[in-house]
Amino acid sequence: MNVENNKKEDGLKLAWSQVRQRLEVIYEGGGKKSIEKQRERNKLTARERINYLCDKLKPFVEIGAFAGYEMYPEQGGCPAGGTVSGVGYISGRQCVIIANDQTVKAGAWFPITGKKNLRMQEIAMENNLPVIYLVDSAGVYLPMQDEIFPDKDHFGRIFRNNAKMSAMGITQIAAVMGPCVAGGAYLPIMSDETLMVEGNGSIYLAGPYLVKAAIGEDIDSETLGGAFTHTAISGIADYKFETEQACLDHIKKIISKLGKAPNAGFDKIEALAPAKAANEIYSILAESNAKPYNMVEIIECITDANSFDQFKEDYGKTILCGYARIDGWAVGIVANQRLIVKNKKGEMQLGGVIYNDSADKAARFVMNCNQKKIPLVFLQDVTGFMVGSRSEHSGIIKDGAKMVNAVANSVVPKITIIIGNSYGAGNYAMCGKAYDPRFIYAWPTAKIAVMGGEQAAKTLLQIQVASLKAKGKTITPEEEAKILHDITQRYNSQTSTYYAAARLWIDAIIDPGETRMLIAEGIAAANHNPDIQLFKTGILQV
Repeated sequence: MNVENNKKEDGLKLAWSQVRQRLEVIYEGGGKKSIEKQRERNKLTARERINYLCDKLKPFVEIGAFAGYEMYPEQGGCPAGGTVSGVGYISGRQCVIIANDQTVKAGAWFPITGKKNLRMQEIAMENNLPVIYLVDSAGVYLPMQDEIFPDKDHFGRIFRNNAKMSAMGITQIAAVMGPCVAGGAYLPIMSDETLMVEGNGSIYLAGPYLVKAAIGEDIDSETLGGAFTHTAISGIADYKFETEQACLDHIKKIISKLGKAPNAGFDKIEALAPAKAANEIYSILAESNAKPYNMVEIIECITDANSFDQFKEDYGKTILCGYARIDGWAVGIVANQRLIVKNKKGEMQLGGVIYNDSADKAARFVMNCNQKKIPLVFLQDVTGFMVGSRSEHSGIIKDGAKMVNAVANSVVPKITIIIGNSYGAGNYAMCGKAYDPRFIYAWPTAKIAVMGGEQAAKTLLQIQVASLKAKGKTITPEEEAKILHDITQRYNSQTSTYYAAARLWIDAIIDPGETRMLIAEGIAAANHNPDIQLFKTGILQV
């Protein structure tokens, strides 16, 4: 058993090590030469700015580090989507921080940059968190302007959200540390307060070259829209500073004076350490998540000791439901059970599959948590709903719809952790991205797709071979094997956690050992928003 556990531990740690290696490259932004250019102008990098700004003994939870990963090879890449963003503490207050990375294409906005910034504003609005913008951007990446400029969820939505957040009473502070050009100039002006760094910060609708071309005026950047111009002449900015450090220090002062807002009132008591040590979590999953395991053991690694009380323990066993505490916070847990279990009739049920009774139990538990105002935590390792005539005749679609309905209409915060598989409608029922989790994270072992790679590849193979035969072509076994191999390779690349993280289907790929901390930080953020609506569901067939 120890040998088997060691193999599991090594496999998961290796997977996380591979994530870390990729992250180290991403953390270099546009590369060492670009970073040196920042230094020459007495500018910090985006990550250095955030590190200086945030409280040292509190966690900074980065969101979207893999945004844009391997998505723009022809453009030279866009590490972290050209921004560094996350939730951290400033003067003891949880805040959303969005920092342009000037080393990546001069901080220009790619399509994924807009999506990432909108996600950060969504987090701020859902959780009523102050927002700090560290602005240093050349504006829209013009070669891809059609994919970033005009649509509902494109660049302009940022400023719409500025206005909406202002009306919601959410504090927004903008520190202009570099260029802030064209439409992007509205962002700091639509914030509550604007700070500028002398010599580097600038705000204007059109830069010196465009001004010359448009109206023939010769003017330098500092005179056109520098810190002195906007604090002494236009009145657009509120403060100017000689250094970035002085600017960031003033942000700390502003945040330290914010009034205390009412919270949601989620229950929290003194935390207890989990029954299992955090490092035990690595020895539970087999490499590639190929073998069944007991989800209860993972729950024991992330919940306070002896706090997990199962709901309907002997019914619907392929989903575990129960009340628990995580770092003292009361939570409701909905988790897929990967063990092969027996149902109430003594029949064997596959682990990771949602059956009628499992869906029925989970739907009721989600409604209970909403009734009691308890945040929900979903631990996904699901291959989908059970198929076949027996399940169809028993109404699996009806029971699945009940669960999806309850999750969709849930008003308490939902936090989703994708541990392994996240396939088909199981992704929806277990609160995938489309169902508005406040935060959604994935382990390196996660896979997100309509169905598993092997099943999908065989299905696609049948379609492709049938099409070729219909055209009169003869397919040899060797050719069929090659087609299957190519389809499987392509499909599997699209199910990987990196593919999902690049497109922001998840907020981050996380170290499994930090799962407990990230859930606790997510609930702490959610607790800042007291505006919880009355829970209602639509049609629930019984």
